[in-house]
Amino acid sequence: MKVAVLGAAGGIGQALALLLKTQLPAGSELSLYDIAPVTPGVAVDLSHIPTAVTVKGFAGEDPSPALVGADVVLISAGVARKPGMDRSDLFNINAGIVRNLVEKVAVVCPSALIGIITNPVNTTVAIAAEVLKKAGVYDKNRLFGVTTLDVIRSETFIAELKGLNVADVKVNVIGGHSGVTILPLLSQVEGVSFTDEEVAALTKRIQNAGTEVVEAKAGGGSATLSMGQAAFRFCMSLIRGLQGEANVVECAYIAGDSEYAPLFAQPVLLGKQGIEKILAVGELSAFEVQARDSMLDTLKADIQLGVDFVK
Repeated sequence: MKVAVLGAAGGIGQALALLLKTQLPAGSELSLYDIAPVTPGVAVDLSHIPTAVTVKGFAGEDPSPALVGADVVLISAGVARKPGMDRSDLFNINAGIVRNLVEKVAVVCPSALIGIITNPVNTTVAIAAEVLKKAGVYDKNRLFGVTTLDVIRSETFIAELKGLNVADVKVNVIGGHSGVTILPLLSQVEGVSFTDEEVAALTKRIQNAGTEVVEAKAGGGSATLSMGQAAFRFCMSLIRGLQGEANVVECAYIAGDSEYAPLFAQPVLLGKQGIEKILAVGELSAFEVQARDSMLDTLKADIQLGVDFVK
């Protein structure tokens, strides 16, 4: 199994690469790319860790050498959010980065599973889809916006609030990956109940958790370590699916059969072709129905921004 990380010298990329080096199946290859000249050094650094995973690093303008033979490509390249910025403020810089990288993926490893981490995910996944369509290699079952960070935050916050073992908490998060488009389905969490006040407060905290990190880092960065862990979890689920493991389910921002928006985060069953099956969102509470419906204009506008960028 070969995994390529594009943006590997950044905060997310290095955290993700460390986890992959220590946890990928024996015999796997880890390919690290970043424009930064330090990237081969990141690979050498990781190569000193005693696991049966080979690591190579590539720097410069062209990611193509890093992509040859990749089964999974994870894109975290771009600039991070700073205090006062929302994810849409990142658009002008990160949109071009994602477009250029996906253009190379389309040529070098068009059948790879692609996970988009770079914010604003609501828009950058739409950009990736349009680039792949232009190249004639688009497969909606192989393109994912990685929204796992919303899921692991939800698991963590619920466990803290209710005094639960976090390993026992399972929650789906639907919609998108910024602000009001993030909707944790708290009504579906088994074995726990919430007051209306708890639902409102917890939903808001999950939606604004990225800002919580940005402000706590006092201008020194955004969520890199937790995002690295989230991307790692999602990547490992992709690999388990590729290897034929049954019942591998994750939420992801995908072009599915959603009646709500062209791209929508929801649970999917993963397999050898990427998405094996899109799973039902299930029954929502009145609060969740209202939140879902009120997010749609924002989400659709985010998506259209990405479509228009590539035209």
